[in-house]
Amino acid sequence: MPDTRNLMVRQLAYFVPDMAAAAAAHSARFGSGPFFILRHVALARSTHRGVLRRFDHSSAYGQWGDVMVEFVQQHGDEPSAMHDLYPAGSGRFGLHHVAVFVESLDAAIAEFEAQDCPLAQLSERPDGMRFAFADASASLGHMIELYEPSEALTGFYAMVRGAAQDWDGENVLRELGG
Repeated sequence: MPDTRNLMVRQLAYFVPDMAAAAAAHSARFGSGPFFILRHVALARSTHRGVLRRFDHSSAYGQWGDVMVEFVQQHGDEPSAMHDLYPAGSGRFGLHHVAVFVESLDAAIAEFEAQDCPLAQLSERPDGMRFAFADASASLGHMIELYEPSEALTGFYAMVRGAAQDWDGENVLRELGG
Protein backbone atom coordinates (compact mmCIF):
# COMPACT_ATOMS: atom_id res chain seq x y z
CA MET A 1 0.00 0.00 0.00
CA PRO A 2 1.19 3.55 -0.66
CA ASP A 3 2.12 5.80 2.22
CA THR A 4 -0.53 8.51 2.55
CA ARG A 5 1.36 10.24 5.35
CA ASN A 6 3.18 13.48 4.57
CA LEU A 7 1.42 14.16 1.28
CA MET A 8 1.99 17.75 0.21
CA VAL A 9 -1.17 19.83 -0.10
CA ARG A 10 -1.13 21.24 -3.63
CA GLN A 11 -4.45 23.05 -3.61
CA LEU A 12 -7.22 24.37 -1.37
CA ALA A 13 -10.65 24.28 -3.00
CA TYR A 14 -13.80 26.09 -1.95
CA PHE A 15 -17.35 25.29 -3.05
CA VAL A 16 -19.06 28.58 -3.89
CA PRO A 17 -22.22 29.82 -5.65
CA ASP A 18 -20.26 31.92 -8.19
CA MET A 19 -16.65 30.97 -8.83
CA ALA A 20 -15.75 34.15 -10.73
CA ALA A 21 -17.18 36.43 -8.02
CA ALA A 22 -15.46 34.39 -5.30
CA ALA A 23 -12.12 34.51 -7.13
CA ALA A 24 -12.37 38.29 -7.64
CA ALA A 25 -13.27 38.84 -3.98
CA HIS A 26 -10.43 36.58 -2.77
CA SER A 27 -7.97 38.42 -5.00
CA ALA A 28 -9.13 41.81 -3.68
CA ARG A 29 -8.87 40.64 -0.07
CA PHE A 30 -5.71 38.49 -0.16
CA GLY A 31 -3.85 39.44 -3.36
CA SER A 32 -4.25 35.94 -4.83
CA GLY A 33 -4.37 35.38 -8.55
CA PRO A 34 -4.63 35.86 -11.35
CA PHE A 35 -7.45 33.32 -11.72
CA PHE A 36 -7.92 31.08 -14.72
CA ILE A 37 -11.56 30.20 -15.34
CA LEU A 38 -12.62 26.89 -16.86
CA ARG A 39 -16.36 26.77 -17.49
CA HIS A 40 -18.25 23.48 -17.62
CA VAL A 41 -15.18 21.28 -17.09
CA ALA A 42 -15.29 18.51 -19.70
CA LEU A 43 -15.67 15.03 -18.25
CA ALA A 44 -15.91 11.70 -20.04
CA ARG A 45 -17.58 10.14 -16.98
CA SER A 46 -18.12 10.63 -13.29
CA THR A 47 -19.22 8.16 -10.64
CA HIS A 48 -20.55 9.41 -7.32
CA ARG A 49 -20.95 6.86 -4.51
CA GLY A 50 -20.91 4.07 -7.09
CA VAL A 51 -23.54 5.61 -9.39
CA LEU A 52 -22.71 7.09 -12.81
CA ARG A 53 -23.81 10.74 -12.61
CA ARG A 54 -23.49 14.02 -14.46
CA PHE A 55 -21.01 16.37 -12.74
CA ASP A 56 -21.32 19.75 -14.45
CA HIS A 57 -19.06 22.24 -12.73
CA SER A 58 -16.87 25.27 -13.41
CA SER A 59 -13.71 26.34 -11.59
CA ALA A 60 -11.43 29.32 -11.14
CA TYR A 61 -7.77 28.51 -10.34
CA GLY A 62 -5.24 30.98 -8.94
CA GLN A 63 -2.12 31.11 -6.80
CA TRP A 64 -2.34 32.07 -3.13
CA GLY A 65 1.18 32.18 -1.76
CA ASP A 66 2.69 28.70 -2.09
CA VAL A 67 -0.58 26.92 -2.81
CA MET A 68 -3.11 26.93 -5.62
CA VAL A 69 -6.61 28.00 -4.62
CA GLU A 70 -9.67 26.83 -6.55
CA PHE A 71 -13.23 28.08 -6.43
CA VAL A 72 -15.77 25.52 -7.68
CA GLN A 73 -19.40 25.96 -8.54
CA GLN A 74 -21.68 23.13 -9.56
CA HIS A 75 -24.34 23.67 -12.21
CA GLY A 76 -27.47 21.78 -11.18
CA ASP A 77 -28.60 19.85 -8.15
CA GLU A 78 -27.29 16.38 -9.06
CA PRO A 79 -25.73 14.37 -6.24
CA SER A 80 -21.95 14.86 -6.11
CA ALA A 81 -19.04 15.06 -3.71
CA MET A 82 -19.71 18.82 -3.62
CA HIS A 83 -23.29 18.28 -2.50
CA ASP A 84 -22.24 15.62 0.01
CA LEU A 85 -20.76 18.44 2.12
CA TYR A 86 -22.92 21.31 0.89
CA PRO A 87 -26.39 20.00 -0.04
CA ALA A 88 -28.10 21.56 -3.05
CA GLY A 89 -30.41 24.37 -1.96
CA SER A 90 -28.88 24.61 1.52
CA GLY A 91 -27.22 27.95 0.86
CA ARG A 92 -24.08 26.58 2.53
CA PHE A 93 -20.63 26.99 1.00
CA GLY A 94 -17.02 26.74 2.14
CA LEU A 95 -13.85 24.67 2.09
CA HIS A 96 -14.57 21.49 0.15
CA HIS A 97 -11.25 19.74 -0.38
CA VAL A 98 -7.50 19.82 -0.37
CA ALA A 99 -5.75 18.28 -3.38
CA VAL A 100 -2.71 16.03 -3.24
CA PHE A 101 -0.64 14.21 -5.85
CA VAL A 102 -0.36 10.44 -5.45
CA GLU A 103 1.82 7.91 -7.24
CA SER A 104 -1.08 5.57 -8.07
CA LEU A 105 -4.67 6.77 -7.97
CA ASP A 106 -6.14 3.30 -7.53
CA ALA A 107 -3.71 2.40 -4.74
CA ALA A 108 -4.33 5.72 -2.98
CA ILE A 109 -8.11 5.24 -3.17
CA ALA A 110 -7.68 1.82 -1.54
CA GLU A 111 -5.37 3.24 1.15
CA PHE A 112 -7.73 6.10 1.98
CA GLU A 113 -10.67 3.68 2.13
CA ALA A 114 -8.67 1.51 4.56
CA GLN A 115 -8.28 4.65 6.71
CA ASP A 116 -12.07 5.26 6.83
CA CYS A 117 -12.02 7.84 4.04
CA PRO A 118 -14.30 6.20 1.46
CA LEU A 119 -14.33 7.06 -2.22
CA ALA A 120 -17.01 9.71 -2.74
CA GLN A 121 -16.45 10.41 -6.43
CA LEU A 122 -14.23 9.30 -9.29
CA SER A 123 -14.20 11.39 -12.46
CA GLU A 124 -12.34 11.15 -15.74
CA ARG A 125 -11.62 13.87 -18.28
CA PRO A 126 -11.79 13.13 -22.03
CA ASP A 127 -7.95 12.97 -22.13
CA GLY A 128 -8.01 10.10 -19.61
CA MET A 129 -6.83 12.11 -16.59
CA ARG A 130 -8.71 10.89 -13.50
CA PHE A 131 -9.31 12.50 -10.14
CA ALA A 132 -11.02 11.21 -7.03
CA PHE A 133 -12.53 12.62 -3.87
CA ALA A 134 -11.80 10.64 -0.72
CA ASP A 135 -14.34 11.54 1.95
CA ALA A 136 -12.40 12.65 5.02
CA SER A 137 -15.30 14.73 6.32
CA ALA A 138 -15.83 12.55 9.40
CA SER A 139 -12.30 13.29 10.64
CA LEU A 140 -11.25 16.49 8.86
CA GLY A 141 -14.49 18.15 7.79
CA HIS A 142 -13.59 18.09 4.08
CA MET A 143 -12.72 15.87 1.13
CA ILE A 144 -9.25 15.04 -0.16
CA GLU A 145 -8.82 15.21 -3.93
CA LEU A 146 -6.38 12.70 -5.36
CA TYR A 147 -4.49 13.09 -8.67
CA GLU A 148 -1.63 11.32 -10.38
CA PRO A 149 0.85 14.09 -11.36
CA SER A 150 0.81 13.87 -15.16
CA GLU A 151 2.85 16.24 -17.30
CA ALA A 152 -0.33 18.10 -18.29
CA LEU A 153 -1.44 18.50 -14.67
CA THR A 154 1.91 19.62 -13.29
CA GLY A 155 2.27 21.92 -16.31
CA PHE A 156 -1.07 23.53 -15.44
CA TYR A 157 0.02 24.04 -11.83
CA ALA A 158 3.29 25.56 -13.07
CA MET A 159 1.43 27.88 -15.47
CA VAL A 160 -0.83 29.18 -12.68
CA ARG A 161 2.14 29.65 -10.33
CA GLY A 162 4.18 31.36 -13.07
CA ALA A 163 1.37 33.79 -13.87
CA ALA A 164 1.37 34.93 -10.24
CA GLN A 165 5.07 35.81 -10.27
CA ASP A 166 5.48 39.54 -10.79
CA TRP A 167 1.72 39.83 -11.45
CA ASP A 168 0.60 43.48 -11.37
CA GLY A 169 -2.90 42.76 -10.02
CA GLU A 170 -4.60 43.59 -13.33
CA ASN A 171 -6.72 41.22 -15.42
CA VAL A 172 -7.74 39.13 -12.39
CA LEU A 173 -10.06 36.76 -14.28
CA ARG A 174 -8.80 34.99 -17.40
CA GLU A 175 -10.91 32.56 -19.43
CA LEU A 176 -9.54 29.17 -20.43
CA GLY A 177 -10.87 26.99 -23.25
CA GLY A 178 -12.37 23.47 -22.70
